[in-house]
Amino acid sequence: MRDLIVKSIEENIAAKKAVLAQLVPSIEKAANLVVKALQNGNKILFFGNGGSASDSQHLAAEFVGRYEKERRGLASVALTTDTSILTAVGNDYGFEKIFERQVESLGRPGDVAVGLSTTGNSKNVVRGLARAKALGLVTIALTGRTGGELKNLADLSLIVPSQKTSRIQECHILIGHIICELADTHF
Repeated sequence: MRDLIVKSIEENIAAKKAVLAQLVPSIEKAANLVVKALQNGNKILFFGNGGSASDSQHLAAEFVGRYEKERRGLASVALTTDTSILTAVGNDYGFEKIFERQVESLGRPGDVAVGLSTTGNSKNVVRGLARAKALGLVTIALTGRTGGELKNLADLSLIVPSQKTSRIQECHILIGHIICELADTHF
């Protein structure tokens, strides 16, 4: 049991060191895009499946509530939370359209759409980000592995250099928290 614990912690550290070595400029760009959108009165839309859905909700809450300092609430929505919308759109149009339809109805040019997918290939995230791009939203992909389809679709792709879903998701939260912290300095 102890070996598994140590291995997991070591994998986490290695993944974060890889993020440090490879993604700092991209994290800075993402933070600048988010801050600019919020300063212009736009909003951030987060979406993903499973653990990435939870991460979407977590990050949206950090913007709407607060991260580490008191500031006004910042416009952010997780498109993963309304079960009536998710089930209605899933039933009527198909699960692959649950984010696309919400981006279409809620997104406006200048907003930022953040699609989270550890593989970069989740069809509903790909379709959501593609619709966002077509509507003039800024698009950011948080992925892992090779970046998948999202890598070439998003305006900015942050690809965690790991093959393991759990380590990728842990790094997504780290990246999201850094963006929140940088946003805190502007509001």
